[in-house]
Amino acid sequence: MDIKSLKYFLTSAREGSITKAANTLNLTQPNLSRQINNLEKEIGKKLFIRSNYSIKLTSDGVLLKKRAEEIIDLMEKTKMEFKSSEDVIAGDIYIGSGETYYIKIIADIIKELRELYPNIIYHIHSGVYSDITEKLDRGLADFGLLIGSFDDAKYDYIEMPYKELYGLLMRKDSHLSKKKFITKDDLLNIPIICPKRFFNNKSKSNKFYEWIGEDIDKLNIVLTYNLIYNAAIMVEEGIGYVITMDKLINTVSESDLCFIPLKPKLYVTSSIIWKKNQVFSKASKIFLDKIKEKLGS
Repeated sequence: MDIKSLKYFLTSAREGSITKAANTLNLTQPNLSRQINNLEKEIGKKLFIRSNYSIKLTSDGVLLKKRAEEIIDLMEKTKMEFKSSEDVIAGDIYIGSGETYYIKIIADIIKELRELYPNIIYHIHSGVYSDITEKLDRGLADFGLLIGSFDDAKYDYIEMPYKELYGLLMRKDSHLSKKKFITKDDLLNIPIICPKRFFNNKSKSNKFYEWIGEDIDKLNIVLTYNLIYNAAIMVEEGIGYVITMDKLINTVSESDLCFIPLKPKLYVTSSIIWKKNQVFSKASKIFLDKIKEKLGS
């Protein structure tokens, strides 16, 4: 299996047609078909379900597509890390981030570095905890900005010097809008819209699970979300109440919405993390040094 075969495979999967993929790759259709057949023989699995005019990935093909994309991304990332010379610092920095207001700190750092090192390109990937740590572990991300706890045996980190407060985002005409605090009992009697990461992480790193305890199974969860902007629209439409953090609501329109904190108060911290013993490119090392300068070592 080589990089060329994987690129042929990915192009075919994207186009959904051997003929279209062959045209894109400037190959003949029989030549590309032979390349795909050879790849299937080498792997020992059927990658496509073929019909007269189209192809569709099998379950094994879906898995190979994911792995092939990771391999090619890592190869391109490695090539870019060697672009720097003694005089010009260049390359790519990959950052995975949960949805937190403190991505603003990352933005401030990037803004400063852009003036000094304009040839560095930054890539921000938004995702949940497991998605970000997987990319870190596979070398597809250099840094992660995570909410809550994480495995500090695997990752070095710098903790943000601020905390975010959990609460409930609701319409101003809600019967709960006059309250100063939201209790567990309040949550049990309303439709809840919660972050998707609550389902992906039921460990001690999920502070909300610690806060609500066994009552988690009593919640009437009607919808999950990754982005607070989308969740806020659901609240405006009267679909439910969003569990979120105070700083995040600054990113959405609050004209018809209000935020009320939980009681007992629930705070969560965010941290910038990276793999222990990671070998950094020149660009990534400069970025890390700036983070330490800003936030403390």
